[in-house]
Amino acid sequence: MADHIVRSIIREVKPLVDTDPVGYAARRVIQSGLPALPVVDEDGNYAGLFGEREFMIAVFPGYVGTLMSARMIRRSLDETIERRIGSQEEPVRGYLTTDPVLVEDDYSDTQLAETFLHHRVMVVPIATEGRVHAVVTRSEFFQALYDRIADIAEDFGD
Repeated sequence: MADHIVRSIIREVKPLVDTDPVGYAARRVIQSGLPALPVVDEDGNYAGLFGEREFMIAVFPGYVGTLMSARMIRRSLDETIERRIGSQEEPVRGYLTTDPVLVEDDYSDTQLAETFLHHRVMVVPIATEGRVHAVVTRSEFFQALYDRIADIAEDFGD
């Protein structure tokens, strides 16, 4: 693997499978401490991401994501949950973010930056020969980038 500023922030993960139920997948995301996890199909091929945003899409009616404002909707959260409780048993494949954000182990830091800048994702999956094994989070990439800039600026100050 090339020398990256993010080497220390790569997190090894076990991907979700696209047939996993939404409720199970949400628990796995919470337990991971990550904002999302990569999802693979039954053959192990990258299928997309499932996380915080995708869970909310599963819970709330589809029209909520298209509204400019939901101020006029006075339904309680409990009422919404009761109406959409069945979504917890649906497979995650129906709620994935499917942006092509997978990078192979030979990625560059600039490729990661470009991916975070052009896609609405909080994590970028990393694969070896197409098999997902790790992720880098946007927040940790931001921190590593800032730290590297601060180090270089300090060197210029010497």
